[in-house]
Amino acid sequence: MERQKTMQEMQQEVDQYISQFKEGYFSPLSMLARMTEEVGELAREINHFYGEKPKKKDEGEKTVEEELGDVLFIVICFANSLGIDLQEAFDRIMHKFNTRDKDRWTRIEENNQHG
Repeated sequence: MERQKTMQEMQQEVDQYISQFKEGYFSPLSMLARMTEEVGELAREINHFYGEKPKKKDEGEKTVEEELGDVLFIVICFANSLGIDLQEAFDRIMHKFNTRDKDRWTRIEENNQHG
């Protein structure tokens, strides 16, 4: 089985891809617009797959997985363009969830025995 990429490796891979082009990363406002566009495409796919809005016959086949991949790519681009380490940002947010928000949700009982 192939080794999974780290977030840092994904950020480096995206940076190497973008650095081939003279245009480089978009400005923060353009990046936000691109992210909004990609989230909208994800929403459309979710609505087709799980919601009440079936696809038109002439609409192409896209998948939720593909759209989530597009969202991840633009998030990585956005982070790279602003010099943000996503692993560090993720660790920080998980710390917040595990401390400040630790009692916010109903936990599943660990020893939930039926019988």
